[in-house]
Amino acid sequence: MHHSKDRVPEKPADRTAPLSIEGLNLPEPLQAIAEALGQIRYGVIQLTVHDGRLMQLDITERRRFT
Repeated sequence: MHHSKDRVPEKPADRTAPLSIEGLNLPEPLQAIAEALGQIRYGVIQLTVHDGRLMQLDITERRRFT
């Protein structure tokens, strides 16, 4: 693979921008995951899958104080 020296590196995604899912016709499990990603700032989103199907979504949000 050839890399050009003149190539400008891509900027990282703006992680402070809210995830927009309005108007998308997502299945309920994907809708729940997208909503969780849009609401959490720091923490863990854990998915539990049984037989290839999403059964549970757990959100653990972290709040740290200095």
